[in-house]
Amino acid sequence: MNRILDKTKGDRWIWLIIILLSLISILTVYSATGTIAYNKGIAVERYLLYKHVIFVILGIGMIYISHLLDYKYYAGISKVLMLVTIPLLIYTAIFGTNINDAARWVKIPGIGLTFQTSDLAKLALITFLARMLTRKQDNIKDVKKAFIPIMGSVCVVFALIAWANLSTALMLFGVSILLLIIGRISIKQILLVCTGGGILLLFIVFLGPRSETYKSRVNSFLHPELQNSDKTYQADQSKIALATGGAFGKGPGNSTQKNFLPHPYSDFIFAIIVEEYGLLGAITMIVLYLALLYRCVRIVTQSPKAFGALLAAGLSFSLTIQAFANMAVAVGLGPVTGVPLPLVSMGGTSILFTSIAFGIILSVSKDIEENGVNKKVIVGEIPAMA
Repeated sequence: MNRILDKTKGDRWIWLIIILLSLISILTVYSATGTIAYNKGIAVERYLLYKHVIFVILGIGMIYISHLLDYKYYAGISKVLMLVTIPLLIYTAIFGTNINDAARWVKIPGIGLTFQTSDLAKLALITFLARMLTRKQDNIKDVKKAFIPIMGSVCVVFALIAWANLSTALMLFGVSILLLIIGRISIKQILLVCTGGGILLLFIVFLGPRSETYKSRVNSFLHPELQNSDKTYQADQSKIALATGGAFGKGPGNSTQKNFLPHPYSDFIFAIIVEEYGLLGAITMIVLYLALLYRCVRIVTQSPKAFGALLAAGLSFSLTIQAFANMAVAVGLGPVTGVPLPLVSMGGTSILFTSIAFGIILSVSKDIEENGVNKKVIVGEIPAMA
């Protein structure tokens, strides 16, 4: 055990949270996918569980690899990611695989797997913003040198993602605004970014290809009593799962709502957790993600370099906001969206991108440990490759 700990660096509490979330994921996905496997006539162990376990193991491997790389080099990588991401988002909007009336997926040639390009875009934009805000600190109030490049990257990525995945785009936009505030962008300029984002949002909601879907989901959330039962079906089944969970749940594998919820292993996995593990399971999940946020905030405040602080802040905000958005939908506090629970929902390649984000956060933490620092954040240098 000590040998393993010697090879893993960074915040030990975050490593513990990763392991616990992975174990919860395997147990819940095993239960939630039983009906699907039965309907396909294939044993759940062979068809879905093994596949999910493989991705969880690969994800932990990606965390380990990502945390070994000095986080400063992600500044240079972010430029490449942005150059790849924007054309890929455009390609996805035009030629992407259409699932549930949304072109969010691109098929990886040769292996048959698909992945959401928005997962890559989140990682690319957050690392790119951290890099830009760090490099532009001397001219942070300059509209031409700092504001326009930063605003342009945020609005372009937001618009391209929102075209087919509005919930993810809104969360990423919110994380971007938080980074702009931390990065000392003026309130006036931030309001301009919000205005630009609001105009894009109105255009997409009312004129985009999924405008009717967005309107229907909002109406179903605000006025469920006026909607047909099929429009509130997912939310209703999720509420039944929550209501029948009780204090300690029905026990592992004893969920009944997994037979009725359309996506019990991804979008509504929190409802299955509550049904099987009760209020205790719900509190455990909330505490784990709050603990993750707390440990990440400590990393942000201890990082001696602005880039590391911004990087850890952006990625941790993205993960925790996504987690609480997923849980909010499950308990009826928000309209139905397709947002997975980070590191818990079954998602294949999305687990890998989430794992890379965890790895980068741990890389920043590793740097703090190795240098033995606990100082005020300062503007630091980025390697020449950036």
